[in-house]
Amino acid sequence: MQSDSIKRAIPWMLSLAVLALLPVTGLLRGSFLSHVLVMILLNASMAQAWNIIGGYAGQVSFGHSVFFGIGAYGAAYAVTNLKMTPYPGALAGAVLAAVLAVIIGYPTFKLKGHYFAIATFAIVEVFHRLFMIWEDVGGAVGLDYPILKDGWRNFSWSRSKVGYFYGALILFGIIFSLVRALEKARFGYYLKAIREGQETAESLGVDARRYKLAAMALSAAMAAMCGAFFAQYNYRVDPSMVLSLDMSMRFVLITILGGIGTLWGPLLGAAILIPLQEYTRAYLAKLGPGVDLVIFGLIIILVMQFQPKGIMGMIDAARKRRRKLAAAGNEHEGGRQ
Repeated sequence: MQSDSIKRAIPWMLSLAVLALLPVTGLLRGSFLSHVLVMILLNASMAQAWNIIGGYAGQVSFGHSVFFGIGAYGAAYAVTNLKMTPYPGALAGAVLAAVLAVIIGYPTFKLKGHYFAIATFAIVEVFHRLFMIWEDVGGAVGLDYPILKDGWRNFSWSRSKVGYFYGALILFGIIFSLVRALEKARFGYYLKAIREGQETAESLGVDARRYKLAAMALSAAMAAMCGAFFAQYNYRVDPSMVLSLDMSMRFVLITILGGIGTLWGPLLGAAILIPLQEYTRAYLAKLGPGVDLVIFGLIIILVMQFQPKGIMGMIDAARKRRRKLAAAGNEHEGGRQ
């Protein structure tokens, strides 16, 4: 069993190693390409954080920008107001987001289906308004970073994005590794059972509320860490940047496009959405704002029309067709003999 798990982990470790070697190859010399790769890794991590509660547990939340924003403000407040490095603020933000997720989840998990989703919409609006008038964190203006010395201590680089790339890769590796482990653990199986039928899972002895709250807390903490990275990368934070329904929808749509409830779906979704957004903004800006969102919306409609399980569903369907063709070919060869 242990050797099998090691064998399954080898492709994952090799993939991370290949990504880690990209700066050495010189492919990241262009700042724009570096930016796109950083955003792919960050958005894949964000979507995977949401996937824990939305995909594996089946609780579709549109409120994850709240946890993302708390992480962003935690790191930014530590740097701008407390004159510290961002790490204590990021950690505090992750803990606070997890606690808040439990507080929010306890009453809202009594709701089911679209009622739960609507409640999470309302929570985003409440926190957005709160931070807009909260003067200690800059109100509507937000928090602007001072000039920081480059390096890992301040998690800041001004001349190159290679440091941010490695930071995003570390965050990506941690979150995806945790979800890989969760998939094979009892916790992951319980979440899938709750997704498929909460009443049935509870009849078998699964404490559905307990496991949903645990999933919500873990998902929120991961989203907060992504928010902390986002604040460092952008060198500022304000309510409209991080505490918006647009940001919450990004968590959801990336996962749906790639394949909800799957390990690789968030990465595939981010690998399509982020280059689409960044390159259309760069080369189609003259057509006006929002062109990237129009194109992405059309892609989502087409994918959902032909394959509701997203890109991972397309890949699985192709595998099944190939297996059927191989099996039919073997039967034909056997019949000839």
